[in-house]
Amino acid sequence: MVFLVLGIIALIIWGIWYLIDSASSSGSSGGNYHDPNIFDWNPTPEYKQVGMQGEATAVRAIMSILRDDDRLFTNVHVEYDGKETELDTVIVNKYGVFIIEVKNYVGYITGGEDDYDWIKYKTTDAGNTYGNTVKNPIKQVKRQIYILARYLEYYGSKVWVRGYALLIHGNSPVESEYVLWSIQDIDRAIHTPDRKMLNKQTIDAISKLLS
Repeated sequence: MVFLVLGIIALIIWGIWYLIDSASSSGSSGGNYHDPNIFDWNPTPEYKQVGMQGEATAVRAIMSILRDDDRLFTNVHVEYDGKETELDTVIVNKYGVFIIEVKNYVGYITGGEDDYDWIKYKTTDAGNTYGNTVKNPIKQVKRQIYILARYLEYYGSKVWVRGYALLIHGNSPVESEYVLWSIQDIDRAIHTPDRKMLNKQTIDAISKLLS
């Protein structure tokens, strides 16, 4: 009888420990690999929720055109020589390494490709129009290309990195080689042979650095 009671107590303690251990190990410090559910809702400020919703939409679009050997990473933090950046999405495949910076800007936008900021205009229900500055994603992605390329080179993978801005509402004020407008644009950008193709060993090495 004593042994039975002790066995039940031990089983209860093991169950509690298992639940605690499972909860503590569910986090990840690196980028997320092929995980469509990374944008779980949490009580963040409204402007961050809008951005996260845009990223989730973009991830679903990207995943719809991925091929078997493509590898998709999201929310990747990279740092090189004191410069750091957060990459919304990175695709790695035999055609290269591709950054896609996602923006969920709503409204009419003005600005140039080389401007540090753009102006976003929004009209209220009352008919009042106001503007505020937003980051120019083209400038952002050019900086991201530099940081990621140097980061990968530092760790032994010297590859050509390409980057693009994707405005969910298609309201970029400029036509640019750095701007994607559709799912078809994304498909072409990440699946068109251009420079030296990457072998599996290089793809594996880069994927490890981004994970």
